[in-house]
Amino acid sequence: MSGYVRSLAVRAREAAQAVAALDGAQRAGLIEAMAAAVDAGRAGILDANAQDLARADAAGTGGALLDRLRLDDARIDGIVRALREVAALPDPVGQVTRRETRPNGLAVEKVRIPLGLIAMIYEARPNVTADAAALCLRAGNAVLLRGGSEAAASNAAIARCLHAALRERGLPAEAVSLVEDTAREHVLELLQLADLVDLAIPRGGEALIRFVAEHARVPVIKHYKGVCHLYVDAAADEAVATRLAIDGKLSRPGVCNALETLLVHAAIAERWLPGALAALAARGAELRGCARTRALYPQAAPATEDDYAAEFLAPILAVRVVDDLDAAIAHIRRHGSDHTEVIATADPAAAERFVRAIPASAVMVNASSRFNDGGELGLGAEIGISTTRLHAYGPMGLESLTIERWVVRGEGQVRHPESAQG
Repeated sequence: MSGYVRSLAVRAREAAQAVAALDGAQRAGLIEAMAAAVDAGRAGILDANAQDLARADAAGTGGALLDRLRLDDARIDGIVRALREVAALPDPVGQVTRRETRPNGLAVEKVRIPLGLIAMIYEARPNVTADAAALCLRAGNAVLLRGGSEAAASNAAIARCLHAALRERGLPAEAVSLVEDTAREHVLELLQLADLVDLAIPRGGEALIRFVAEHARVPVIKHYKGVCHLYVDAAADEAVATRLAIDGKLSRPGVCNALETLLVHAAIAERWLPGALAALAARGAELRGCARTRALYPQAAPATEDDYAAEFLAPILAVRVVDDLDAAIAHIRRHGSDHTEVIATADPAAAERFVRAIPASAVMVNASSRFNDGGELGLGAEIGISTTRLHAYGPMGLESLTIERWVVRGEGQVRHPESAQG
């Protein structure tokens, strides 16, 4: 290992102490200053992004990756707006989540404190540089950023704006440290820094996340993929079920909270399924179904078992008719990814059974899978969605970038009075 990333991490961890010492209003003011710096620096950011786009175009990059990489004035307006939204969020640091007085008189509290140094490893989207920095700093942490090589110039330009805001406030620029050398060996070095990095959050494709998880000695929040299901129960309101299927699959097919599989109770399938699938097809969905599905809707292509485990990230929907709720639960337990699962039903007992049986990070009852998003769930902003059962599960907002510790206040109490006698 070269020691390059270790030296960055050492300085970032020292800078974390300065950030943690700020009060909530000071941290909010810092994020506001960052928003102003990005706004003022947009010309330089756009010039840098043009360089990244030219390199990507020369390399034959296209489609969704090129779109995620591209910045324009509207997208920079979005970055500025997102930073100001983070600044306005309630401060989680110092929040008391539990308080009681024990029989021996001890006052016991659980209090939120910053995690420390958070490493973000991400691809393509340069806006993550600003978003991740703002969320980490607002929660009292420092951040070590490693973006993808395809966005190197854009990330560096945004980081320069953030550093200017830090210096303006008399804070060390190292509180937002960017790994500008994007060689793979430096990712490996970062992932070994268990003595310096408190949490790593990879954000990108499944290959990146698996690479991080397999090589890390630091704690990692993982989100491999979103294989999300809608189960239409025998007691479903048919109009509601159709709306949930269309919105969940087609409102934005390439995101992790989009539906990938539709499960339909056999008792409602003959009546509801042909019309629902026709509505999906009319809006551009490609349908792949089991034999029972195709008997009711012959236009569907045959589905394979691999289709039921796939995150298509495209307007493709796998469909299966199931015998009952238990069969739907068994299918989801086999093929789901702990992201988002939905039931459409007017039967409260069926809904409760589904909620209790499904361990996903979000379970929706008569609501679209697309609501599993930090902003939609009231977090204001998110740094990612965790499908790992650690301290955070589901969308991660500011609270997920803190931890709870115990604070105990006494008046000289000892646990073993007989051994403490003078």
